Amino acid sequence: MTQRAQGRKLAILATDGFEQIELTSPKEAIENAGGETTIVSLKHGTIQANKHREHGDTFKVDMILDDAKADDFDALLIPGGLFSPDTLRTNQKAKDFTSAFFRQMKPVFAICHGPQVLISANLVNGREVTGYPAIQQDLKNAGARVLDQSVVVDSGLVTSRSPDDLGDFNAKIVEEICEGKHAEQRESVTA
Repeated sequence: MTQRAQGRKLAILATDGFEQIELTSPKEAIENAGGETTIVSLKHGTIQANKHREHGDTFKVDMILDDAKADDFDALLIPGGLFSPDTLRTNQKAKDFTSAFFRQMKPVFAICHGPQVLISANLVNGREVTGYPAIQQDLKNAGARVLDQSVVVDSGLVTSRSPDDLGDFNAKIVEEICEGKHAEQRESVTA
């Protein structure tokens, strides 16, 4: 087992209602590559996952958003699900935290409905992305160039459509966190 992500730190931004496999699978991929993960959320304690429309497991929050700084991480993951991205996209601290990764030129990963946070933070205009089919028009309306493929990589921004694409998504997450900063990320910050 290669430890090529040794020393790399991934922040996972999620709250109640995230799609469980979209958090656990990338988390495992980074940790198997030697990296560290931190679940960042809006509240202390635990957050409730969903497995499609059913409740999944609960997960311990490692750090609350009030205490999290992009400076302390190498990359950001935003899992999908119907409820977590919807809550995060209306939270100014979540949008600011996400924008900070772009300003610092660090990789950002979003899957399924996760790119909704990027839309609300004004970070997709002019970028190539994908997302769950139901949000692809929203991405286009926000100025993104939407591709319907398993994973889209645009200078450190990695997006994916659904749990079916996790194999490709996880491989790119590990690759991009190891590559490090991308100057083009900063150009997305419009606010």
